[in-house]
Amino acid sequence: MKDKRKVFNDAIDFLTADAPKGGVSMVSVDAITPFRAHPFKLYKGDRLNDMVESIKEHGILTPVIVRKLGSGYEMLAGHNRHNAAKLAGLTEIPAIVKEDLTDDEAWIYVVETNTIQRSFSDLTISERIAVLSTRYNEVCGTKKREEILEELHLLNGDGGHHVHQIAKSRELIGQEYGMTGRNIARYIRCGQLIPDFRNMLDDLSLALVVGVELSYLSAKEQELVKGVLDKNCISIKMDMAKKLRAAAGTITEESIQTLMGVDKPMESAEIVKPTSVKLSATVYSKYFSDVAKKDVQGILEVALDMYFDRKGD
Repeated sequence: MKDKRKVFNDAIDFLTADAPKGGVSMVSVDAITPFRAHPFKLYKGDRLNDMVESIKEHGILTPVIVRKLGSGYEMLAGHNRHNAAKLAGLTEIPAIVKEDLTDDEAWIYVVETNTIQRSFSDLTISERIAVLSTRYNEVCGTKKREEILEELHLLNGDGGHHVHQIAKSRELIGQEYGMTGRNIARYIRCGQLIPDFRNMLDDLSLALVVGVELSYLSAKEQELVKGVLDKNCISIKMDMAKKLRAAAGTITEESIQTLMGVDKPMESAEIVKPTSVKLSATVYSKYFSDVAKKDVQGILEVALDMYFDRKGD
């Protein structure tokens, strides 16, 4: 395995070969803003703490990538390093400054760095949507995209030998990610969902196929649907989503309530809002250590039904 410092230096040599301005600069952490609509979740908990401690001890070995934005910079690759650096007390971080990038070229940096560093299976559903949408839409010419990917792979220390071929068809993308073309289409379609619904996909409170149906509504109509769901504390099923899709373009709050069987909004006093209950670590490890997260709620519902049935005897 190559020495990390050697890989870093090789990457910098490659990146600055045609950059007479020096390529890597020390940039104030306060001058960098996150990429607009950044689709990836930032590290939290132990993963973030480990990165903070590593930066305190070793600094940032691999520079972030930013582009010039007004008097400051916009982050392209390195959101987690930037966040951890601020928590570690750093005032400046090494950065490769890109100029004259189109928005589409900048988006490639944002998406591809995450797929290089993380397994696709580790991404949340909303993150997969961003990745697959980028794959499907040929945002730049193939040559430019490959140049960017080559640069990112070198910076990541793997020699730049894993440049993916751009694929326009769902089938080719499916082969790359081990998914069917139909499933690829579903993910890409869900890119039209409002952020609230994409978050619901991530926490498994909204099924992907239901999200597909809702994606055919305008953003304003989706906001209305989300408002009715929240106001009445109800979830949305496939048959309901299909009815909403069929009514796309004519939807109002009143029509949503009718379609969902909620003729009138519930009075605020009648609404029973959901409450989050945390299980202790002891209880969780005792009963759910080998249970998939998505199955926990179902098990709890069955257990509670049995409990209250017995209590009523």
